Amino acid sequence: MRLERAHYMQDKGWYVGPWNSDLQVAIGYAHAGIDDPHLHAQIHEVYLIARGTCTVRVEQQTVHLQAGDVLVIEPGEAHTFLDYSADYFHFVIHTPGLAGDEARAEKRVVEPSRLGL
Repeated sequence: MRLERAHYMQDKGWYVGPWNSDLQVAIGYAHAGIDDPHLHAQIHEVYLIARGTCTVRVEQQTVHLQAGDVLVIEPGEAHTFLDYSADYFHFVIHTPGLAGDEARAEKRVVEPSRLGL
């Protein structure tokens, strides 16, 4: 068994993944929807909205999410958060889970203009 808890003073963080376990997915959380236009070359990014609401931009589409929603971002899809409610909280899963330099190199910054922003 392994128990991990969110750090409520940090906007986002990671619980567990291949960098600290044998788990082949990475699991994290966020108390904020971070405006950081990017894409992932090889991973699927799965957002599970636990509390509150947010607005996400995926390529040229704006998506409004609320508690209970799940959003799957495919590899190569540019995305960012536009806003979020004060009570917002989500879980995020990266699959496959990557560690170290491979994980850092996999995330690619994109210009906001790609998202129509």
